Amino acid sequence: MELFYIVSKTNGVVVTIIDDVFNQVEYQVRFEWGAEGVRRLAPLSQVIVIIDVLSFTTCVEVAVSRESLVFPYIYKDESAVAFAESVTATLAGKRGQTPSLSPNTLFSLTPQTRIVLPSPNGSTCTVIAKESNATTIAGCLRNAFAVSEYINEHFPGEVVSVIACGEQWKGGMLRPAIEDLIAAGAILSRFNQSCLSPEAKLAVSAFKHAEGDIQNILKECSSGRELIEKGFPEDVVIASELNISQIVPVFHEGAYMQPGAR
Repeated sequence: MELFYIVSKTNGVVVTIIDDVFNQVEYQVRFEWGAEGVRRLAPLSQVIVIIDVLSFTTCVEVAVSRESLVFPYIYKDESAVAFAESVTATLAGKRGQTPSLSPNTLFSLTPQTRIVLPSPNGSTCTVIAKESNATTIAGCLRNAFAVSEYINEHFPGEVVSVIACGEQWKGGMLRPAIEDLIAAGAILSRFNQSCLSPEAKLAVSAFKHAEGDIQNILKECSSGRELIEKGFPEDVVIASELNISQIVPVFHEGAYMQPGAR
């Protein structure tokens, strides 16, 4: 494959990147999957939207709506305990404990609560994105249109990359997750469609196909059925609520928070 160099200026920082056809550089608004998608597109973008509907970014939206701060972390091991201590935060417990990677456990958070939320998908993609200078935002179905409106207002004409994190097979390989595709399409549907890459346009088509029946689709898809069988049907319902939130969590100084919060 032919490679060529491009020079990109992101938040005032000039970076040189070897590009290929997979970076969608011809388009202002882009869509890609998983950690490798972040690695490829974040250095070329002014804005990165991370989507992990079941459940990381839905948890982030719920927590930040309570004026809490969410610190992403990749690993759920002893290093997570040390990290939580270093940022004076509470480490999320097992799913169902309060707090945890269960949106239903986060509605009782009080303002300024600081939590560390390990996740193999959403947290991992966020940590990778922070290596670039792009503004990183947590998107989900609950705040889909609010995210689009925030970007259109604050970053008009800038390069935007929307990343569906997906899930993982047991071997660690990416498993595309339709709930993330649908949420990505919801966000992308509010941009100028002539600026979208073909990948982004396909995500919009998925959203429009699902828009009238999102809750049932999430209940019946593989990720939703997995959570329901584990005893967390309420998390699927919470994650499937479309455009009920105006909260736009922005990653700043190591944590997701409301814009302008410190």
